[in-house]
Amino acid sequence: MFEHYYRELLSFLSRKVSDRATAADLAQESYARVYAAQQAGEAIREPRALLYRTARNLVIDQGRRGDIRARHAEVPDDVASDDADDTLGPAAFEPDTALQSQQMVNAMLATIDRLPLRCREAFILHKFDGLTHAEVAQRMGVSIKMVEQHVKNALDACRRCRQETDAGGGAVPPPASPRRRRQRDHE
Repeated sequence: MFEHYYRELLSFLSRKVSDRATAADLAQESYARVYAAQQAGEAIREPRALLYRTARNLVIDQGRRGDIRARHAEVPDDVASDDADDTLGPAAFEPDTALQSQQMVNAMLATIDRLPLRCREAFILHKFDGLTHAEVAQRMGVSIKMVEQHVKNALDACRRCRQETDAGGGAVPPPASPRRRRQRDHE
C-alpha cells in the first residue's frame, strides 16, 4: 500500500498545507492510522479512499491548531521566506527524506505493534477510532482510569520512538509477525 499511494498522497498534502515537511508528517500519520485500523481487524475495502479521508481530516485538524497558535503568537515583520528554496523540487522526493519518512512510519508502527494487547487495543480505539475514554472503557470492560493509563503508556512509547528515531537511534526493528504477536499477547 505504501508504494502505491505515497507520492500521490504527498503531492495532495503538499498542495493543501504548502509545506513539504508538514505534508510528509501528515502522510506518515495517515499511513499510521490506516495501518492501525488494519491491525485492529477492520476490513478496509478502499485503502486509497481511507488514506485520503484520513489525510483531509488531519489537514483540517492541523489548520485548527495553526489558527489557535496564530491567535497567541506574534510573527516578527523581518521574517522573510527563502525564495531559493521554492525553486527546488519537493524535499519529500529526495531519497534521504523519503527513506527517513518511511523509517519513521515503520518505527511508529513497530512501536504500536509491540504494545501489550490491551494497551494497543485501548490506544487504537481512542486515537484511531475516535472513541472517548468512557466508550473505550465500556467496550473493553475496564475502568476509565485503566484506559487513561493504557493511552498514556502508548503515547509515551510513541514519543520515545519519535525521539529515538529523530536522534538517529539506529535501525528500526521490524513489526512482530502475527504469530509471534499472538504468542506474546497470551503470555
